[in-house]
Amino acid sequence: MAQRSSSNSSYVSRPPDARGVVAYSKAEHAIWAELYARQQAAIADVACPEFLHGLDLLQLPQHRVPQLSEVSARLQRETGWQVAAVPALIPFSEFFALLAAKRFPAATFIRRREHLDYLQEPDIFHELFGHTPLLTNPWFAAFTQRYGEIGLAASKEDRAFLARLYWFTVEFGLARKPDESLSIYGGGILSSPGETAYALGPAPQHRPFSLIEVLRTPYRIDVLQPLYYVLDSFRQLHELSQADLLAAVADARRLGLHAPLFPPKSLAA
Repeated sequence: MAQRSSSNSSYVSRPPDARGVVAYSKAEHAIWAELYARQQAAIADVACPEFLHGLDLLQLPQHRVPQLSEVSARLQRETGWQVAAVPALIPFSEFFALLAAKRFPAATFIRRREHLDYLQEPDIFHELFGHTPLLTNPWFAAFTQRYGEIGLAASKEDRAFLARLYWFTVEFGLARKPDESLSIYGGGILSSPGETAYALGPAPQHRPFSLIEVLRTPYRIDVLQPLYYVLDSFRQLHELSQADLLAAVADARRLGLHAPLFPPKSLAA
């Protein structure tokens, strides 16, 4: 999730040159190619149709790290969005402001080989492969922009609740297909081979999406999720973009958080 902030990052984004280009090494291009090939195979039958359609529209290069400008050009054509280069970790206020302006934040570093299977920080593969394809979908794009606008107006306390909404939708959301089978739309799952296989299996709980319940559900960033919320259809994202989210946050605060489904840890949200 792009809005995490920490002083412990071992990665540093590289600013583009005067032409707007980041120079990646052969080794970094090879990591992108390996990640792309194995994740494309992993999601072929389980990603939601809207994501697969967006991936086809974006035509991300498979054998090299994309430049943000080329992804922005295709997003701009579809829904008016762009990708903005940011440091590895940015504060909530900057994150919300970028989304409200239809600019999706992406760090320009790519994970090292020792972190190929899991990286807690959002790298360029997570952001571009996991998230940008769905920004070609008008309903998803409108929900994401509205989320940014609401976040800008929210208090620090309310933003903690809004973070749960983002986590259980944009990062780790599931949806039902017309045949009632489950599909994946959350970028945190779609960019992770391990979580892709796990999320639709028997181990985690799958519950129907409920805005109030989502806002009341704690999560942890460093474990496989014990619970996923499932949209009936993508139309629910459109409905969320029209909802009074801060009123829902107020209701959730009055009701209080659910007991966590994971062991306690200081990073729990």
